[in-house]
Parts: sequence; structure tokens; C-alpha cells
Amino acid sequence: MGALLELDRLTVSYGGLRALSDVSLVVPEGTVVALLGPNGAGKSTTLRTISGLIPPESGHVVFEGRRIEHLAPFRIARAGILHVPEGRGIFPSLTVQANLEMASYGLNIGVDVPAEAARLFPALESRMAQFAGTLSGGEQQMLALARALLSKPKLLLLDEISMGLAPIIVNQLFAAVKEMAVAGATVLIVEQYVQAALELADYVYLLDKGRVVDLGEPADMQETGVLASYLGGG
Repeated sequence: MGALLELDRLTVSYGGLRALSDVSLVVPEGTVVALLGPNGAGKSTTLRTISGLIPPESGHVVFEGRRIEHLAPFRIARAGILHVPEGRGIFPSLTVQANLEMASYGLNIGVDVPAEAARLFPALESRMAQFAGTLSGGEQQMLALARALLSKPKLLLLDEISMGLAPIIVNQLFAAVKEMAVAGATVLIVEQYVQAALELADYVYLLDKGRVVDLGEPADMQETGVLASYLGGG
């Protein structure tokens, strides 16, 4: 199984403060990798650096064998990396249907995106003509995730998709991600809802104070207790 994404000794600083220090990780093609850690560990910074929103101080981001750390964000997106940031990734002034149709713009994915979104998240079916900004928080996250999943990215970056949502909504979101993962999607996920992330992941990296402190398969890391020591029992 080849590596789709590799981070090689990635170091990032904000205004003189070190956010990431020599972070290296591998995301094999067709797997789900969870990046876990306490608040302030550098997890979101890692995703933002991969997607080109933050330039690294040093180190490399390699995607499909090509270094991309100095490409503009739109070029990284065109290469096949789609980032769903914390706090919803939608166009609030467009309708739900328009948001979904934009996911397939210029792509030959052979899917009726609005219909497929309604299948994944039935709550969206009656909201197609509604402006996305008027949806509930849970519905907005469903829309953001549907747009991401149905655009068929080569690599999907998910940042805290459960943030501030009720457990029943979170379960629906993770069920949709799991369906796509089973179908072969490659996902790097940052998530504080640890148990859901562990059930989804093939591999786990544990980040603390900007450094990778452990890595392995979910069952092994739970068995050793290392996750509990950093995440308070997760």
C-alpha cells in the first residue's frame, strides 16, 4: 500500500512561537488516519499546512510523490486535497442545492450530487431551496461534509467535524465518512470525539506540543494506555 501523503520533518512557527516541530507522518492510500492530541497540540495547524493555508518554516509535504509545501492553496485543492475546516465549510449566501452542485463543478464524477447528498443525509432533502446560512449547525455540517465526500477528493482532510454538535448528528456524520472510507476514500481526520475517530481509523498519530509522541494501530494504542495518558481516557 503506497503512501499518498507524507510529511517529512515539518516545522511551523507563528510569530516566533513554534507550533510544529519536526512532524513526520504517512497517510497510505485508501486508509483513514486519525491525528489525535490535547487542545493546542498542533493538529489543526498540521491540516492547514498540508492544504497550503500556512507556509512551513522547514520540512516537506509530499503528495503523490510530489512536494507541494510551497504551492498556493487553490493548486493544492486542484491536485486533489480537500480540506473541511473546523467551523463549517459552506457558502452561506447560496442555496443548499447550489452548494452541492458546486462540489461537482468541472468534475466528471457521474453522480447526481444533490440526490446522493439527500441519501447520505435525509435532513437535507427538504432544504435544497433554502439558503445554507439559515440551516442549523448540524445541517450546515452535513452540507459541508456532503460537499466534500461527493466531490471525490484523492485526500480528505477533516478538522473537528463533531464540534458543538449533538451526539445523534455526530453519529450520522461519522456513518457517512465510514461509508466513503469503506469505498476506498483516503482520510486524515483531526477529532476530539476520540472513540468515534478510533472506530474509523486504520492508524493513529498522537500529537502533543507540536510533536508526534506515538503512532500505531488504534487497538494497540488503546491497549498500552498511551491515549488515555494524553487524552484523559478519550
